[in-house]
Amino acid sequence: MKLTAKVKLQTTPAQHQALLETLEKANNACDQISQVAWETKTFNQFKLHKLTYYPIRESSGLSAQIVVRCISKVTDSYKLDRKTQRTFNPHGSIAYDDRILKWYVDRRTVSLWTTQGRLTIPFLAGAGQLELLKHQHGETDLGIVNGVFYLFATCEKETPEPADVEDVLGVDLGIVTIAATSDGQTFAGNQINNVRHRHRRLRKKLQSKGTKSAKRRLKKLSGKERRFATDTNHVISKQIVKTAKDTNRAIAVEKLTGIRDRVTVRRGQRDNLYSWSFFQLKGFISYKAELAGIPLLEVDPKNTSRTCPVCGCVNKRNRKSQSSFLCVSCHYAANADTNAAVNISRRAVVNLPNVSTSLTMASAGGHGERRLGTSPRL
Repeated sequence: MKLTAKVKLQTTPAQHQALLETLEKANNACDQISQVAWETKTFNQFKLHKLTYYPIRESSGLSAQIVVRCISKVTDSYKLDRKTQRTFNPHGSIAYDDRILKWYVDRRTVSLWTTQGRLTIPFLAGAGQLELLKHQHGETDLGIVNGVFYLFATCEKETPEPADVEDVLGVDLGIVTIAATSDGQTFAGNQINNVRHRHRRLRKKLQSKGTKSAKRRLKKLSGKERRFATDTNHVISKQIVKTAKDTNRAIAVEKLTGIRDRVTVRRGQRDNLYSWSFFQLKGFISYKAELAGIPLLEVDPKNTSRTCPVCGCVNKRNRKSQSSFLCVSCHYAANADTNAAVNISRRAVVNLPNVSTSLTMASAGGHGERRLGTSPRL
C-alpha cells in the first residue's frame, strides 16, 4: 500500500531562501516547458523531453534530474485535458527522487539538491511518520505551506492477507451522529457541529468587518476547522477498525458516491452536509482496515434507515425522527442510526457468496434463521 509521510523541515534563513529559489526556478522552467508543449501540441513525455531538455538546462541552471521531473510535471498536468495551456504557481511543489534526495532517518536529517548546492536539513516527524519513512520508496515532494517547508514522501508498506472473518460490523455515517456501528456504538457529532458553527459565525463576522486585523485573524484561522475534522476522522476510523479486528469481523459501509447530489436538504442544513468529509472518513476506514487485514465491503444505501431488521418492513414512516426508529408493522423500536448500521451489516452478509458457518441471521421476512456456508478469505 502507498502511504505518504509528511515531515517538517527545520531550515535556517539561508536554507529557506535556497529552497524558495529552487521552487521558483523549477516552476518557471515548468512554465517554459508548458509553453513549448502548447505551441507544438507535444504532450508525450519522451517527445517533449527531446524538445526542451537541453534548452531548459542551459537557461535555468537546474540539475538534470530536476529538469526531468519538471518535464514529467508538465506532461502530467495535461493528462486531464488539453483545452487550456497550463501555468504553474511559483511556489508549487516539485518532485525529488533518490538521485537528488537522500533520507537519514536515524539522524532525522535529509540531504537534497538546491540551486545553492546540496543541503543537509534536519526535520521534525512523529513516531508514526518515522515508522513510515522506513518504507520510503519512490518520489518525495517538496512543498511550502504557510511559509514552512515540508517533504511529502511516498512510502510502500506491505499489507497482510485479508483475515478469515466470522461476521460483519456495519457502520452508518451521518451528520448528527458522525458514525454508528451495528454494535450500538455511536460517535456523536455535538462537539464537532459546535466547532463548525463557531468557526462559521466567526468567519462571517470577520469577513463583514473587513479590517486589516480581521483579515490577519482570518488567515490565522485558515484550515483550523479542516485540521480538526481530519483529526476527528482519524480517531473515529481507528476505533472502528480496532473493534472489527478485536472481534474478527469485516467492516461494511454504505456506498456514498454522489451522496451530495442524491440527498436533498433544507437551505439551513446545506452547510452541515457539505462541510463534513464523508469521503475522507470512509477513506481512513478503508486504508486502516487494509493495514489491519480487515475486509471492507460496500453496500447499496437505499432504505437502510427505513427497513425493520425484525420483520423486513420498509416504510418511510418507520423513521419517526432523526434519532428514533419505530416499525409501523411489528412496533420494533431502536436508535435510528444503530438500526441503519444493523441493516448495512446484514446486507453485506447477504451479498457475500460465503460466510462462516458460525454466522446466523434473521431472514428478511422474519421466518427464523438462515445459516450460510464456509468462510472465504475476502
